[in-house]
Amino acid sequence: MVWLGGYDELDGALRFGWCDAPRVTLLLIVVLSLLMSALALVGGLTALLSEATFKRLMLPLVALSAGSLLGGALFHMIPTAVERFHDALPAFAWVAVGFTLFLVLEQFLHWHHCHVAKSEHRHPLGYLLLIADGVHNFVGGVTVGASLVIDLRLGLVAWLVEAAHEVPQELGDFGVLVHSGFSVKRALTLNVLSGLTFLAGGLVAYAARAAIDLAAVVAFAGGNFLYVAAVDLVPEVNRHERLSRSLEHFACFIVGLGVLAGLALLRHH
Repeated sequence: MVWLGGYDELDGALRFGWCDAPRVTLLLIVVLSLLMSALALVGGLTALLSEATFKRLMLPLVALSAGSLLGGALFHMIPTAVERFHDALPAFAWVAVGFTLFLVLEQFLHWHHCHVAKSEHRHPLGYLLLIADGVHNFVGGVTVGASLVIDLRLGLVAWLVEAAHEVPQELGDFGVLVHSGFSVKRALTLNVLSGLTFLAGGLVAYAARAAIDLAAVVAFAGGNFLYVAAVDLVPEVNRHERLSRSLEHFACFIVGLGVLAGLALLRHH
């Protein structure tokens, strides 16, 4: 392997990472996508936890996820897109498109990043949740695939952010599926199958790398991250009846944000 910096003329991608050929990027897309799909199994932990323990652990994880998504968007995805476009306006236009599309999905597909299972859920909503989760995972796969093609380190950061969000998301999804009438085994199986759309998204991004400007995809993903963090996750953790819990959630949020800021400093220095 050789260290490549600047433009790699083999595939037209801006790379800052260890790479010997586009095959390495493809291999990383497949491996990281399968690992992401395997994270769906974490939902099975809810069957081992009491409801009180589940609720006690969930919101700190949601706060950590919110900070990670916000940091990923502000410190990695959007700056990379601006750098690739050599102009802030088109980059932020794609950020706005990414933000707006997630608003549309939530309005018309009832796609909300729910982290609390409720007894009134039934099978139709469970299936709708699986469809929405499949779309979400596909978009995540496109994000990570495009990021890996542009910059291997950016791709790894994007994967870490997606993984940080996936853990509380899968815990919540599994709880909703079980409460809507699915058996534990069926809920786990369907969650894993839904997670495989992540691989499909990554392969689509890789196949389209020469046909489209992946900087637009990265900016679009930045808008997605901003929406999920600010609209879906922060409202779940920004108010609590006890000051100690609010401080705990804020600390988890700052940890997520700070880790992504630290990774950005490492990338640039």
